[in-house]
Amino acid sequence: MSLLTSAVSVVTTAGLTGRFGFTASAVCSVSDNPPTLLVCMNTQSGSHAHFMHNKTLSVNVLSAQHEHISKAFAAKISPEERFSHGEWSELETGAPILDDALVSFDCQIEQVEEVGTHAIVICRVLAIQQNHIHPSLVYFNRAYHAVGQEQAA
Repeated sequence: MSLLTSAVSVVTTAGLTGRFGFTASAVCSVSDNPPTLLVCMNTQSGSHAHFMHNKTLSVNVLSAQHEHISKAFAAKISPEERFSHGEWSELETGAPILDDALVSFDCQIEQVEEVGTHAIVICRVLAIQQNHIHPSLVYFNRAYHAVGQEQAA
């Protein structure tokens, strides 16, 4: 699996119990009409129940300059410490959006299917925030890499 190159995203949610998030490499587009994403989430993670309860999430696609944010959201630190990295705001659902992510998708969870240790979460995109295009952060062979060139948004 380490040889499957993947874009790196931070997936977040917020609700009465606070803000939660994790680093994900298993995210992909399902449909553009309606705009829908698929996110794979470990059911044993401490934040899984919060995502299921809130029924919302955001997918924040990281640029190469965000490697430290990816590492923070993958570390065993508190949610408050994770969100101290980067500047965060909200769109429609209240799920945290990384202000300078390549693109952020604000979503409502519509369907969940459990397979092995993970939940496959199907999400309807309700709002999108796109920023200046920097090289994308990808994960390949257990290491981070930058892919792409700078472009105006």
